[in-house]
Amino acid sequence: MSDYTDQDKKQDVHVLHSMGYAQELERRMSSFSNFAISFSIICILSGGINSLAQATSGVGGAAIGIGWPVGCIISLFFALGMAQISSAYPTAGGLYHWSSILGTRFTGWLTAWLNLLGLITVLGAINIGTALFLGGTFGARLGIADANGVVSPGMQVVLVVLFTIVQAAINHFGIGLTAKLTDFSGTLILVTAAVLTIACFYFAPTHDFSRLWTFTNNSGEAGGSVWPQSDSMWYIFGLGLLLPIYTITGYDASAHTSEETKKAALSVPRSMVSAVIWSSLAGWVMLSAFVIAIPDMAEGAKQGWSVFFMTINAIMPAWLVTLLYIAIFISQFLCGLATVTSCSRMIFAFSRDGGIPVGSKTLASVSPKFRTPVAAIWTGAALESLFVWGALFISVGEASLYVTVVNATLIFLFLSFLFPIVLGIFAYGTKKWPAPGPWNLGGGLYKVVGVLATLGMILIVYIAIQPPNDKVFGVTLGFIVLAIVIWFAVENRRFQGPPIGDMIAKRKGEIAAAEAAVGETGTVAVPGE
Repeated sequence: MSDYTDQDKKQDVHVLHSMGYAQELERRMSSFSNFAISFSIICILSGGINSLAQATSGVGGAAIGIGWPVGCIISLFFALGMAQISSAYPTAGGLYHWSSILGTRFTGWLTAWLNLLGLITVLGAINIGTALFLGGTFGARLGIADANGVVSPGMQVVLVVLFTIVQAAINHFGIGLTAKLTDFSGTLILVTAAVLTIACFYFAPTHDFSRLWTFTNNSGEAGGSVWPQSDSMWYIFGLGLLLPIYTITGYDASAHTSEETKKAALSVPRSMVSAVIWSSLAGWVMLSAFVIAIPDMAEGAKQGWSVFFMTINAIMPAWLVTLLYIAIFISQFLCGLATVTSCSRMIFAFSRDGGIPVGSKTLASVSPKFRTPVAAIWTGAALESLFVWGALFISVGEASLYVTVVNATLIFLFLSFLFPIVLGIFAYGTKKWPAPGPWNLGGGLYKVVGVLATLGMILIVYIAIQPPNDKVFGVTLGFIVLAIVIWFAVENRRFQGPPIGDMIAKRKGEIAAAEAAVGETGTVAVPGE
């Protein structure tokens, strides 16, 4: 960002100091980089492809032509609400911080754990999806899958651990390298999506656009048993909304990297909303083209989770298929890379306020050499690897723990998005939130968005706990009950939350020492000076 002046930097640091935090992380991310990290995590080439059967094996083409925009609009409500708050409070671990200052210590603490659990498990889901994609494309040739491209659970764990080690190592060595790779990822996703779209239209054996608004009941065996048999078309359509809603998430990454972003109060909210809008539009065009290209819709539905591979291999020349598969694999890997960044900043931010019961001081430390939260990065990587190992070998009823937790993750993430939005409805214009930031919807529109996001959350919970994911409700409720018990038994007395009021001014010495320790220069006076 060539127009980033010394005054801009002073303003960014001043805002951070006013919230009681030191500029320990390095501000090297441009507005585009902040956009790219959310765009990379959303990654329409990851969730949009790996979970495609939720649409084609549901109500067919209408799940994309009509269902995709509906699901994306629901996600947009959340993004708009979060963007409004992020402009006023641009800080790492944003959701936790917002819920704390707009609500109470408890709402902040619960938001932190919901968001953290969601980030760790969604990182596992992304990397498992990448492993399965690699197995389905080049697995047999690489010796990591059988002749049908099926990757064993053990090999999935090995691949996920290898992916995660590389992703964590890149994050370890500084936000500059990570930002360059996510910038590249954003461009790669758009270019690959464009090529895939054009190729689908060009090689499509037919161009029947009516598929995009045609409802077909593909539940049960007709859809490869992706969804249980049901006679209700609206019910199956609702289940198909999981595809866009699950894909269009992860835009909280823009907020988590606020302290590394230039002109954060404007860049972060713009990036968050832009990432959702561009991903939604690009994904809709790409997946609509794919639906048009399927040689036979009924046969495609029967393929279940293999519908993407079946279609691409059937209609496109081998050389183009290979290039597309390589580009998609790289995009999915970089999606995981960006998620490691987001997860580590959440751990770092929560830990510096003493949120982690054990090891908070270490997890909140920043490497003076690389200006990254090294301990938080590798802790997040280790927790994700342990989750994947356990989830693939433990079953809950007839479903693997992985399937159950991934669906619960969707609820955890969106609840962590919703809490600060709802709290903001009541706090807007009060002492807790006296004034909006420079990116401003206006109080009235923000509250409307908050209500729509709440209605969207009700729908998300309903569709996420339907069979075959009916165990999700118990897992979600169990976690929330456990969290409440832990809060009143232990954390209510231990956890102080983020600094507010006089606590901020008292951090003057700590802020100066923390910045000196990492070699931060050119900052402004901390509160009280």
